[in-house]
Amino acid sequence: MVARETRSEKLDLRLSKDAKRTLQAAAAVTRKTVSDFVLESALSEAEERLADRRVFTLDAQSWDAFVAALDAPPRRHARLERLFRERSIFDPKS
Repeated sequence: MVARETRSEKLDLRLSKDAKRTLQAAAAVTRKTVSDFVLESALSEAEERLADRRVFTLDAQSWDAFVAALDAPPRRHARLERLFRERSIFDPKS
């Protein structure tokens, strides 16, 4: 269920008559307002899409490899080093 916190923001969207009827029917079946149904459905989908970007789990071996990669000294990249030596269009003219 959507938390009953103060709703101060508004989101408008355009949809077809068929899409509106479908949402109204689904909301009625779940005994929710269309607004609550759409908000709950959209938030559920958003949380699912973002979950793997916020939290990830690793087994012990993978965790050790992850920590080792973070702790390892940076690798040298000749092309990147050359890029940083080149004059940039943002450098003041000498």
